[in-house]
Amino acid sequence: MNFASPTTTAPLTNSPYPPSLYANLNARKKLSFRPERSGVEKPAFPPRNSARHSLHLCLFLFLSLTFAAHAQLPAGTTDTTAQPQPAPQDPLRAEANDALDKQDYPTALKLLTALAEKNPTDAHLLYDLAFTQDALAETPSQTSTAETTYRRAIAADATYFEPHLALGLLLARSGKLTLAHAELTLATTLNTDNPLLKARAYRALARIDRTTNYALASDELLAALKLSPETSDDILLSGELAEASGDPTSAELAYRRLLAVDPKNQDATAALIHLLLTQKKSDQAETLLTAALANDPDSPTLNAQLASLYEQQGKTAQALPIVEKLHAAHPGDVALTRLLAHLYTLSDQYDKAATLYAALVIATPQDVTLVDDSANALIHVRKFAEAEALLKRAIAQPSAFPGNDDLALAASHLAFAASQNNDPTTTLQALEIRDRVLPQSPSSLFLAATAHDKLHQVKLASDLYKQFLSVANGKFPDEEWEARHRLLTLEHMK
Repeated sequence: MNFASPTTTAPLTNSPYPPSLYANLNARKKLSFRPERSGVEKPAFPPRNSARHSLHLCLFLFLSLTFAAHAQLPAGTTDTTAQPQPAPQDPLRAEANDALDKQDYPTALKLLTALAEKNPTDAHLLYDLAFTQDALAETPSQTSTAETTYRRAIAADATYFEPHLALGLLLARSGKLTLAHAELTLATTLNTDNPLLKARAYRALARIDRTTNYALASDELLAALKLSPETSDDILLSGELAEASGDPTSAELAYRRLLAVDPKNQDATAALIHLLLTQKKSDQAETLLTAALANDPDSPTLNAQLASLYEQQGKTAQALPIVEKLHAAHPGDVALTRLLAHLYTLSDQYDKAATLYAALVIATPQDVTLVDDSANALIHVRKFAEAEALLKRAIAQPSAFPGNDDLALAASHLAFAASQNNDPTTTLQALEIRDRVLPQSPSSLFLAATAHDKLHQVKLASDLYKQFLSVANGKFPDEEWEARHRLLTLEHMK
């Protein structure tokens, strides 16, 4: 469905603590690459329905014939049945209609611009002009011009369905989804003699709502299906909605139904592979991927999913060159960049990971799990102050995390970074957040003990050092030696 116009990470390197201590704090879920089916690209426009545009010409011919029939009345007589005759149609309009029917948009633009100057309140003419501007738009400014003209057409005739639909689709392609939703919703309330266009409005609404309100999106898809036959995109969308509602069985059935009639449908193949990967059905996913790649070995989507499969199977060395090649070809692809950064982290190439994450965080600073991943890479390259600053910002937005486990993981990272940055107060604040979700661990106990020790809170530090030693069991020899040493020192301070 598009919005075209209607027409676990590796140990800390060089850490002051042994690798297992930081790793005990650091466990991120594996990534599963899911390609987004873009709904905002600008595909070719469908052929216009030229029936309306020939109406003026037909009317003109009819009136001309009627006039000829009465032209031979005797002199001095009056035809009492004659109606006032409209002015003849501007020849430019016929030329503009012909250019539009031929999709000669540059010519149509010149003609329609001149006509619109003469007829600034003609809703149909303004819609044709906006349609043409939309078809030719290649820059945000040109798209904005088309948007303005669509609005002029709507102002001229608020009940005219087509400009409402076209404006809604343009806004959706531009990422203005709230405005698009409002315009498309309004379009569905207007009358039109073309049910396929109204069905298109419902489908666009379903595509917008699919990630935020899957129940409403389902209703909108059903409304579209009442007006027009089911399409491949409808089947695919029904699978996505089933996934969103927590019904993977129905989602898989939908994807397989589409593949049964269209075995080479890449969107359905990618969606089914993603679903199988999230369900840890690696064998099935690999079988499907192998077959798909045999038909399309250079597909960026399929190769990215193969890399995700290898990453899920712990085959980082096999995944990495695939994603590096893809990233080189598509450096602006955010999902690929994030997957590559994750793979660099898994392969201990933290400097490369940190560089990629830094660029991603600049682009999407509101993604708190991305910020946490970036801070984790910074910790591994010993940039503790930068990591602490990033994590403080993320932890300040607890509701932005997908779940409590993600928040607790970020808090664990903050506690470690703050400890290394000699900030015991922040260390304890972060551990407090972590401990609401996760059980105590040797790492968290040692960080808490050292923080209280730095704050000269002797009793609390002594108690926590003892708790740490009771569970360490020789796994952290350096920290265990330090804890025993500090306990002896603290005994003399009581």
